[in-house]
Amino acid sequence: MKIIWGLLILFSLLAGQSAADRQFEALTEDYLDQFPALSPVSATSLGDHRYDHLVNEVSAEARAEAVAFNRKFLSRLEAISRGDLSRARQVDAALLENRLRSGIWRTEVLKEWSWNPLNYTGLAGGAIYSLMAREFAPLEQRLLHVADRLEQYPRLYTQIRETIVPEKVPKIHAQTAAKQNRGVQSILDNLVIPNVNNLKKRDRKRLNKAMAVARRENEKHQQWLENELLPRAAGEFRIGPELYDKKLALTLQTPLTRPQIIAMAESELVKTRHHMYEISKGVYKDLHPYTEFPDDPSEAYRQAVIRAALEEAYREIPEKDGIIDFARSSLKIAEDFVREAEILTLPPDPVEIIVMPEFRRGVTLAYCDSPGPLETGLKTFYAVSPLPEEWTEKQVHSYLREYNQRSVHNLTIHEAMPGHFVQLAHSNRYPSTLRAVLSSGVFIEGWAVYVERVFLEEGFLDHDPLMQLIILKWYLRAIANAMMDQQIHAGEMTYEEAMELMIEDTFQEEREAAAKWVRAQLTSAQLSTYFVGFLEHYGLRQAVEKLRGPKFVLKDYHDEELSFGSPPVQYVRALMLDEPIPGVK
Repeated sequence: MKIIWGLLILFSLLAGQSAADRQFEALTEDYLDQFPALSPVSATSLGDHRYDHLVNEVSAEARAEAVAFNRKFLSRLEAISRGDLSRARQVDAALLENRLRSGIWRTEVLKEWSWNPLNYTGLAGGAIYSLMAREFAPLEQRLLHVADRLEQYPRLYTQIRETIVPEKVPKIHAQTAAKQNRGVQSILDNLVIPNVNNLKKRDRKRLNKAMAVARRENEKHQQWLENELLPRAAGEFRIGPELYDKKLALTLQTPLTRPQIIAMAESELVKTRHHMYEISKGVYKDLHPYTEFPDDPSEAYRQAVIRAALEEAYREIPEKDGIIDFARSSLKIAEDFVREAEILTLPPDPVEIIVMPEFRRGVTLAYCDSPGPLETGLKTFYAVSPLPEEWTEKQVHSYLREYNQRSVHNLTIHEAMPGHFVQLAHSNRYPSTLRAVLSSGVFIEGWAVYVERVFLEEGFLDHDPLMQLIILKWYLRAIANAMMDQQIHAGEMTYEEAMELMIEDTFQEEREAAAKWVRAQLTSAQLSTYFVGFLEHYGLRQAVEKLRGPKFVLKDYHDEELSFGSPPVQYVRALMLDEPIPGVK
């Protein structure tokens, strides 16, 4: 476990700290020591293993305790003179304030605890998965903690059913929870049962009994989801403009407003489609050398030419059961290019491609599961979901067209190399544990979209125009994500309007678009992080490049940017350009 704030560094600098710095250090140490107890399952994922034997309480008393905790620390934080802190601590103080206010608002105003059952399927599955996925402790010890947690499942599932208000649950959330719930049992089958014999007889008997109890409780909960929750689920999946604007501000921590974001998205949509048309003309000309393109083509003409070029990329698709294997080969290709193009310094941490656990499927095709910020050197998992078995051949073909070989390359760039895996490995080395714990999704997702563009600009796959088209098509997805996010939750965007935006305007296949429509209903504010983060990362690079002129070196710039951890980009900008820290008078 990382030593809080890098104690050796802290002690060496303590004599030169201001009184405000010392006051903030004490607050930080107390916060990092105390907050993991509020969510034992999250604590395990963070790398704090003091509570590996416990499962979260999800009762009214637990929520009240969490709010009181946040108010206590917010009061302590407000007593510190922000302007007297060092610049690095001014950033950390802003992150902590945002986290504390967000926790209070989400509990008291958004009240997702009452209407989002996906929070609880993730909790039940994560309680066991987080213990078994990584070798942070001896196997026997982790298995005993699995038994500890499974024995608490009767209480956990009872509290969940007492907490959820079925009439407030949106139908799509209830349907997805019912699909995910039994994933807990697949974790037992795949990660726990193969290791049971490593325990002594008495402990093995206890674990087997705990698993039997947990399976019964999980099945009982499944029946409740299907027979009680689903028929009564009548909530509105749109959270509305008032809640959305507040959640967006807390999530993004950006100076950009909702109207500015949508205006930029609409502008980038036009600009990117024009870029794709210019590339597509070259692809089309190679296929049909005598083509003469009009000086002022119609939108329909541009659309047809771009689609014709994309069809060439869609000819090369993975096998139906081969996406995960192709992703493994793609990882090596991307790594070689990072070194060859000198994009950044690669960390020594291991990364492994795995099949996505069942309890996490149904929201996205892939994700990066990095070690918690309190641990370094453990494996990062690049998880890829297999295709659903119930899909028709037509649906499978649509999906494989979307995730053609070049798209899988781009997926790998985004999730692993040099996207999330590389960036988070750098982030976890920043000496402020608090900053690592309070990492920004905008920085993280924006970086992953940004490095896709870097690969395009640096000539990945020997400047292959089809790869360039796929990267730009993925950028269109980020643009569409931001547009849909606010037009659904702060507006009245319909399924038909969303599908037209995705399929016609941003060239997504039907299966990808259908899945994104589900995701957009299940989440709010998160889908905006990709586009906003990209704009801020790219804007920061342009500013630094202009400032440094011929002295600018891309690899050095990326290494420097990643050296600040994962705070919102506006704070990295202030630190790199020596600008005032936002919000500090």
